[in-house]
Amino acid sequence: MGKTAVFVLACLQQVDSSEKAVRTLVICHTRELAYQIKHEFERFAKYFPEIKTAVVYGGTPMQNDKDLLKDSCPHILIGTPGRVLALLREKDLKLDKIQQFVLDECDKCLDKVDMRKDVQQIFMETPKKKQVMMFSATMSAETRALCKKFMQDPHEIRVDEESKLTLHGLLQYYVKLTEKEKNRKLNDLLDALEFNQVVIFVKSVQRAIALDKLLVECNFPSIAIHSGLQQEDRIARYKQFKEFQKRIMVSTDLFGRGIDIERVNIVINYDMPDESDSYLHRVGRAGRFGTKGLAITFVATDEDQEVLKKVQERFEAGWRGMSRASGLWTGPVASMMMMPSRPRSIFMFALSKIFQLGTLLLIVCQVMPSPFPLALTAKVAQALKQFWERARAEPRIRLSGLLRHIR
Repeated sequence: MGKTAVFVLACLQQVDSSEKAVRTLVICHTRELAYQIKHEFERFAKYFPEIKTAVVYGGTPMQNDKDLLKDSCPHILIGTPGRVLALLREKDLKLDKIQQFVLDECDKCLDKVDMRKDVQQIFMETPKKKQVMMFSATMSAETRALCKKFMQDPHEIRVDEESKLTLHGLLQYYVKLTEKEKNRKLNDLLDALEFNQVVIFVKSVQRAIALDKLLVECNFPSIAIHSGLQQEDRIARYKQFKEFQKRIMVSTDLFGRGIDIERVNIVINYDMPDESDSYLHRVGRAGRFGTKGLAITFVATDEDQEVLKKVQERFEAGWRGMSRASGLWTGPVASMMMMPSRPRSIFMFALSKIFQLGTLLLIVCQVMPSPFPLALTAKVAQALKQFWERARAEPRIRLSGLLRHIR
């Protein structure tokens, strides 16, 4: 959430809420990212109760957006280019009071001609005097030059130099195999690794659907997200994964940019991306918020090998090859994994925690006076009983549920 926090805090600090009009417009390239940015604005806007925020994107009834703008016009509007432009053409959205114009993942918004055209038309409807902010983790020289055409006397801020990009806190591995070996290798990895959440990237909607079905049949807690879903279903699945109801997400590049899930610590490139920029954005889903992450890439074709070579040349990283036969490798990986993925391992993990808790309880009883230890013992015993009953009904229950019972 680094880039997002920059413009969210800047806009909230500067927005003028005295008038009922859209003062800040944030444009991004996907609906899920727009939804996430709206959530971040709401999270910080609780300290600015007078400021209203709203999000608009395709796949939902436009009449709802029209009613929103008419009855409760927001000061900050987040949206995708297509829906924002449609509302402008229908005269339901007015941007003549805009003070900040933000373009998130600007390279993605401007590289495609059709989306760039929409952004340009939206930009022309805003006042000449305003603050323009554009953000991206990857920006080519051509994109930089294009961005500067939207600005007057622009200031460019780089966190890392392009010549020596480093993926901080991220261990990167690759394994060379054939296409037929991918499913077996993925199954072995998910069974062997202990993780919080993992995102698996594939190159098409059909492969996302097929791989998710295979993982579910193998008893993995998997869910898929892709452009073939209805918008309500896409948002619902995003929320399921965000709220830790599912621990494995199979996705196309729809999920590859800007999405922040703090518990994701492993990214697997089941299919190699087409370019090094996409690779950076994909693996950047892991190891966020100052934590460590792991990226594993399957290399199956000569084209995959060429992309891997470009990635290795561009980014500073201690690359490691993985054994094709055993699926094992050396390196400081185990220290950052948290929970097992299979129900069988979940029970063993929970059982070990219960024994640890019991030992701690005995120590507490020795050092604390009665009758408090007896009450504490009864409370913990009841919590363990409830947890065990729920775990038998749902093998993938989170251990944090036990802690909530004890509190």
